[in-house]
Amino acid sequence: MVESLWISKAVFFVCISAVVLSGCSSEQQGAQNAQQPPQNETTAPSHTEFGKASWYGPGLAGGETANGEKFDQNALTAAHPSLPMGAKAEVTNLDNGKKVDVTINDRGPEVKGRAIDLSKGAAKILDMKKSGTAHVKIVTKRVKHGVRKHKRPN
Repeated sequence: MVESLWISKAVFFVCISAVVLSGCSSEQQGAQNAQQPPQNETTAPSHTEFGKASWYGPGLAGGETANGEKFDQNALTAAHPSLPMGAKAEVTNLDNGKKVDVTINDRGPEVKGRAIDLSKGAAKILDMKKSGTAHVKIVTKRVKHGVRKHKRPN
């Protein structure tokens, strides 16, 4: 009787271990698959940069940005010397920890020693409108690029 009870406990332990291990294996496979982009998509590398930010807006509203859009000083946009047009970036004010997501739609800044020019709207969120500048961290968001399909002319 004692021996059969011991065997029952051993079988129970083996069964539970098998269930736990199979769950871990599928979780690991899921995590590995989640890290790889789908076959038809690639992930653009991100970019991290530290520097001084300033903001611009008054007197430029309605003017044309480098990508051809009309400048809206209240939109969450920015000018950067080299990031691609349309890139999404998270800008963090290192003085207060506040963050904002912006879209790069212009070239600049025009002032030497500045890393990025933010719209008035973005500067307001970072609480740097009054000071005019802030030390920031700029991190571009990873962007998925699908397979592009070209339209045929009619």
